[in-house]
Amino acid sequence: MKPLNHGIIVWFSVFAGALMLGSCGDGGEDVFPTPPVTPILEEFAGHVGGGPGSADGTGTEASFSYPRGVATDNAANVYVADSSNNTIRKITPAGVVTTLAGTAGVPGTADGTGAAASFNYPQGVATDSAGNVYVADSLNGTIRKITPEGVVTTLAGTAEVAGSSDGVGAAASFNFPSGVAADSVGNVYVADSNNNTIRKITPAGVVTTLAGTAGVAGSDDGTGATASFDSPQGVAADSAGNVYVADTNNNAIRKVTPAGVVTTLAGIAGALGGSADGTGAAASFLWPTGVSADSTGNVYVADSNNNTIRKITPAGVVTTLAGTAGVAGSADGTGASASFHSPRGVATDNAGNVYVADYYNHTIRKITPAGVVTTLAGMAVVIGSADGIGVVASFNSPQGVATDSAGNVYVADTINHTIRKITPAGVVSTLAGTAGVAGSADGVGAGASFNFPLSVATDSAGNVYVLDVIFNQRIGGTGGAIIRKITPAGEVSTLAGLAMVIGSVPPIGLATDNAGNLYVADVFDHTILKITPEGVVSTLAGTAGVAGSADGVGAAASFLQPRGVATDSADNVYVWDNYTIRRITPAGVVTTLAGTPGVQGSSDGTGAAASFSFASGLATDSNNNIYVADTGNYLIRKITPAGVVTTVVGTLGIAGFVPGDLPGVLKPGDVSLSGRTMYITAGNGIARVTNVP
Repeated sequence: MKPLNHGIIVWFSVFAGALMLGSCGDGGEDVFPTPPVTPILEEFAGHVGGGPGSADGTGTEASFSYPRGVATDNAANVYVADSSNNTIRKITPAGVVTTLAGTAGVPGTADGTGAAASFNYPQGVATDSAGNVYVADSLNGTIRKITPEGVVTTLAGTAEVAGSSDGVGAAASFNFPSGVAADSVGNVYVADSNNNTIRKITPAGVVTTLAGTAGVAGSDDGTGATASFDSPQGVAADSAGNVYVADTNNNAIRKVTPAGVVTTLAGIAGALGGSADGTGAAASFLWPTGVSADSTGNVYVADSNNNTIRKITPAGVVTTLAGTAGVAGSADGTGASASFHSPRGVATDNAGNVYVADYYNHTIRKITPAGVVTTLAGMAVVIGSADGIGVVASFNSPQGVATDSAGNVYVADTINHTIRKITPAGVVSTLAGTAGVAGSADGVGAGASFNFPLSVATDSAGNVYVLDVIFNQRIGGTGGAIIRKITPAGEVSTLAGLAMVIGSVPPIGLATDNAGNLYVADVFDHTILKITPEGVVSTLAGTAGVAGSADGVGAAASFLQPRGVATDSADNVYVWDNYTIRRITPAGVVTTLAGTPGVQGSSDGTGAAASFSFASGLATDSNNNIYVADTGNYLIRKITPAGVVTTVVGTLGIAGFVPGDLPGVLKPGDVSLSGRTMYITAGNGIARVTNVP
């Protein structure tokens, strides 16, 4: 049987309905339909979930993308500035995550309600006693207000106008505000990072500078403008109206009284930083970014570069509440046994719990007063190279995927520099290469080496082909990539070298046909290459160095950075190219099957009426349907031979992983089919869809 998948990937991407099965009869015989079979999306091997995403859901079903700030309300709801998603999220005490305002992936400046509003890299959030949420909308240079009903308005500043002016509402200006806090009478305080100042906004929208001088970086204590800060990023207010500042570049925690008197509460302002516990100046921090004050006057600090959460008593005594300095991780546990990865924001609730925006883990963590750390929402990235069954196995940014006639799955485990094999039962083993060892050596199994393998394909004899990258070496007088061949016994040889300019994007699509020929999408030369089983390389379509989107025969056709290939049972070749899917017959006739050159979108439809974003994988089934991993839209699309495009897996614009009935939520990489089972690289694992529609 000819393999049905031929994988491609994005260069270092280090982002529906039931299938009705009927029966038929002849003559007048009664026919009873087979019950419908529901397609299911599930985790097959490694860890598909985790890492950046934008999915709503409960606990680990939800996902975040570089959350920066957290705040709580009187009902113990948690609000999150989900910075890279440009949204404000809400988490109930039960861990149910919803999007309060903004739309994931859509930056903007619009006021409005819920998804109609937009933000641009919001970093700080705060709440008041009435349940309003305040947002430091950093790249917009504004402070936004969200009512409990989700109505967003701009409280102060003018979008995209950077400055340091005091004034009322839009007459005031900020320069990359990063943190916000609210006091008991409704004043809002702002860490105006690039101005090196602390600003105050009254309930009437009057903005003044409480402490520091715009444009003056320093570490001086003093009153008002005589004090100085260096890129302050976090602020908190206590019940007495004092403001606490995470003075990030000074590696210190500062205190500002209501009269504007600035002192250094803990650490030494301007010091190089450290991780020592102690009292006042005897303690040290390393790039603290978030602060929060509880009802008894304790201050909590997200000590980002130490990967710890620190506690400061009113007397200035600093201890480490959770995490271990210098140890990055995602482990839950108590005190030092827990780990964080660059925590950026902290908040406290009325019960004394501490909430943490764990930035690089893309999670929200909870710490009890006893120091017990759990993950409230989101799932941390799991990276590794372990063999095993299902989720016991681990991968590191797997890219290409392909299947053989026996239903085995082969994976280009890119950052591990290995090729992995997964049986239909989910047993993962390393077919060739050694994790962490990069190279280009031929050999058997672990005796061979790869260098960031990108794509894989299989032939009818069970051989596996790998598109492998070569850095700082010479092939045919230039740098380049090579095609490796792995026999079923694990013997690795080099089949062909592909010339390219060192530093350019390598070829990143690979497919085989019934005769064992290989096809390569050469993104740099804008061509589709053909390689015979003997390793002879020729150009099937396009002209090297000539970019375009013309249909035609052979060299008369043109492509613009084609990035993926697949073949069907008739040996037609399909290519993702400039937001379109192109088809090349065995005679080299190129036509555009779906999409419009240069037009990015997400529309289903027929031919040019359909649109795609950035596709990173193609596969075909036995009926010559094409499946496209439309990574930019977070979807798997289906294209019939007539060019009819539908969406079968994923939710438009929602990244992450939510398994179950289709469409689910997924950020796909490459895609492969074995019968009616689909395999998709996603996150650091492989997802599976059974009963593919």
